Amino acid sequence: MKRNKIVYWSLLAAIPLLLSVVSCKKFLDRKPLTASLEDLNQGALESRVFGLYSNLRNLAGFSLLPWLDFHSIRDDDAQKGSDINDGAEVVTEFDTYQYSKDDWAPNTYWNDHYTMINATNDAVKLVDSLKLTDAASLRNLGEVCFFRAYAYFELVKTYGDVPLINFPIRKASDGVVAKSPAATIYAFIDSNLRVAAQYLPLTNTEYGGNYPGRLTKGAANTLWAQTYLFRQNWSQVIGLCNQVINSGQYALLSEFSDIWRDAGENSAESIWEMQAYAGAGAATNSALDYGSDFGTSQQVRRNGASIEWNLGWGWNTPTDKLEAEWPADDPRKGKTILYSGQSDGGPTMGGFGATIPAYSNPSGTGGLAQKFWNKKLYTGNDPAIRLSTGWINGSGAARWINHRILRYADVILMLAEASNETGNGVVAAANLEKIRSRASGGQGITRTIVPYIPFTTQAAMRQAIKNERRWELAMEGHRFYDLVRWGDAVTVLGPLGYTNRARFYPIPQRAIDLSGGVIKQNPEW
Repeated sequence: MKRNKIVYWSLLAAIPLLLSVVSCKKFLDRKPLTASLEDLNQGALESRVFGLYSNLRNLAGFSLLPWLDFHSIRDDDAQKGSDINDGAEVVTEFDTYQYSKDDWAPNTYWNDHYTMINATNDAVKLVDSLKLTDAASLRNLGEVCFFRAYAYFELVKTYGDVPLINFPIRKASDGVVAKSPAATIYAFIDSNLRVAAQYLPLTNTEYGGNYPGRLTKGAANTLWAQTYLFRQNWSQVIGLCNQVINSGQYALLSEFSDIWRDAGENSAESIWEMQAYAGAGAATNSALDYGSDFGTSQQVRRNGASIEWNLGWGWNTPTDKLEAEWPADDPRKGKTILYSGQSDGGPTMGGFGATIPAYSNPSGTGGLAQKFWNKKLYTGNDPAIRLSTGWINGSGAARWINHRILRYADVILMLAEASNETGNGVVAAANLEKIRSRASGGQGITRTIVPYIPFTTQAAMRQAIKNERRWELAMEGHRFYDLVRWGDAVTVLGPLGYTNRARFYPIPQRAIDLSGGVIKQNPEW
């Protein structure tokens, strides 16, 4: 656990320039900072940047249940989970695609992303008004532009056309802006990521201290490659992925399950993570709790506030379909799916040597309500850490787990996909093999576990890459958007109730009403 990395920020809250900053007592992992009057201009900007990282951890639309609903629960590999009596509306909305125009999760998702965007607009305005051009301020500007691009990318994937707001909102009427075409939103994303890639440092140590989780050039280029992947601009994907690879800053870990352990946070495979922290005794001392419920929300749920194995809320669980279709000889299967009623496999399989209570029924009476659980989050829920924090059982467990948002394996798979689509099957196969070799423990091309797949035809390699993204990135929030961009969603998700109009979520009715009808509903809704 990150036992020695708690951070307190001493900001000059009495100075009016800082009063509008989102409160952030703890930012990432660094010793206390102070500010002098001569630092005020750049400090005012940096304090706003700290607020963006705090938003990432605290706004539900970025790391909590609404994020899981939109990113993971909508696909065929994940489902709402928990028990049948908890969050039943989510099953209707996200498991069966009967989308709601007015409910807490979709409303929160929309609102939180525009809250983040408005905070970035405030920061950009500050840079302009103070005419900040020093190196530190430009790095901060790179961070701000990344966050703005990230928020808009999430929105354009989810809704298609959305309002483009690139100025601070000072009164309610300022936010009454009609939707812009998706192409315009993507152009704005490009302009922001161009700034981010220019000014962000190669490593987060270049900020002047110990800053795991703070944004880097690699994060900007990875996110930018993702945006081009959705536009099928293959040459740009290849160029950006190669920049990340050739930077020499990242590598695949030799053991897949190590990524998800507490010790695997901010590893060589990590490009960007939401940081969370809970110190010894955090359960009874809020000053030691700077965590997030991202981890808690996905832990094994057993009804009863303080009974054994009530580790969290139990959302985002693997489906029967994922378990049945995943090849049995792929070691990642047992390191991604945690089985009720079975051993967690011990350390070699990402477990702790415990046996999970048995599945009983959907209500969980007498046992657990789910057959399977997300083991990628379980591996970070170390019993020794729970004992240290005081959250042995209950809803606080796992508040220290980081959200792995961008990781190096995705870069390699994006390069493989883009290479195949541009006719370079040899490069596609070589990058696919990097992922498959690691999955089997690097046993070489003669192995039978996760065997080597040579290039034969573009169509065959395309399918192999699709499969690999499914297995490698399972439960991480990629699958639904992958199926949509591939044009496979109707075929794969149709049996679950999906139709083509479900590729975009309807704009929240409250946003339309508050705009006086200036914002128009998505045409198919």
